[in-house]
Amino acid sequence: MLKRIEVKHLTLGMYLHEFCGSWMEHPFWRSRFLLQDPQDLARIRATDIHEVWIDTSKGLDIAPGTASVSRAEADAQLDSDFQHLEDLPAQPAPAPAVTPQPAGMDQELRRAAAICSQAKQAVVTMFGQARLGRAIDTAVAQEMVDEITDSVTRNPDALISLARLKTADEYTYMHSVAVSALMVALARQIGMDDGATRMAGLAGLLHDIGKAAVPLEVLNKPGKLTDDEFTVVRSHPVAGYDLLQGTDLPEPVLDACLHHHEKMDGTGYPHRLTGEQISTLARMTAICDVYDAITSDRPYKRGWDPSESLRRMAEWTRDHFDSRLFQAFVKTIGIYPVGSLVRLASGRLGVVTEQSPGKLIAPRVRVFYSTRSDLRIPPEVVDLSEPDCRDKIIAREDPARWQFPDLAQLWSDLPNPRW
Repeated sequence: MLKRIEVKHLTLGMYLHEFCGSWMEHPFWRSRFLLQDPQDLARIRATDIHEVWIDTSKGLDIAPGTASVSRAEADAQLDSDFQHLEDLPAQPAPAPAVTPQPAGMDQELRRAAAICSQAKQAVVTMFGQARLGRAIDTAVAQEMVDEITDSVTRNPDALISLARLKTADEYTYMHSVAVSALMVALARQIGMDDGATRMAGLAGLLHDIGKAAVPLEVLNKPGKLTDDEFTVVRSHPVAGYDLLQGTDLPEPVLDACLHHHEKMDGTGYPHRLTGEQISTLARMTAICDVYDAITSDRPYKRGWDPSESLRRMAEWTRDHFDSRLFQAFVKTIGIYPVGSLVRLASGRLGVVTEQSPGKLIAPRVRVFYSTRSDLRIPPEVVDLSEPDCRDKIIAREDPARWQFPDLAQLWSDLPNPRW
């Protein structure tokens, strides 16, 4: 049985199933193991993670009377919270000076693929300039943000979803592109004007530029980080802020680079800011940064399913994120983001291909597998928001369990959507 407990109740002999926080916040290359080493227990307690999940079927249980939450209780609460999101009104954003024409998902995916390729090269160049101690070309960054903003305005699902499909080797560069797109979409969701939206996109594109100062062998290490290596990785916000000093970038962008790892409860870094001490742009970047990080493949870990990632982040919101902004973020990408593998009431499996406006629990889904016959079926797009549609999502599915090799191609219709 899975139980969520506070770290202070963790003892040797318990089986650690999962940290309640992103793997960027702890030095362990794995999250599931029998806790036997006192040094491991001390290292866990030294992190900023407050809670963990333990599996009592594989290790010791908690002492009687110790507070805990079961998986069923946690899921029921999340379901209730997500169901209420549709009732929250959107904040209409001021009309941009020039409004790009809306585009269908298929049409915009092809444009987004070209933007991903161009933006990745631009970020590679910027990181190269930073590693050599040269000034970053902010004009190129602005141009890329303009392209990203226009794409997200035409169709918010396309670029956001496509940029998530990055190879582990290209993670550092494409992560910046993905976070930029997420920031633009979130800015539009909360009603930011055109200038503020593009500034949000710029913060997303440059938020991790300080990783140019981290040795590549540490940044891409496929195993457990030493304490010293972990400290080096956590130095990147300050390094990025220093690199951007003297540029013509707005101060809020620099602040987001410096403070995107701060948390609402004050356990973040580098300055342990709390609540309103953290700027809105930095709080937005924290959400977008973590979401893309945990849904992406890394050298040492497979990314989580988009829908599952949102649910895990929701469990951390009390301590980590601004709850109002997180709710807006979920409304931005959907309860079942594009690429999520879901099970329908009809017994079919499908992958979410596009959100349905105003219907968070009824996206468009491409069904392709029957669980009743255990066979692939001809792919078919089902719009669950249509009034005459009798099917609905009843569960999220773990892609790792099914191992469909063409899941990305099924929703994107692109032959090799990896960057």
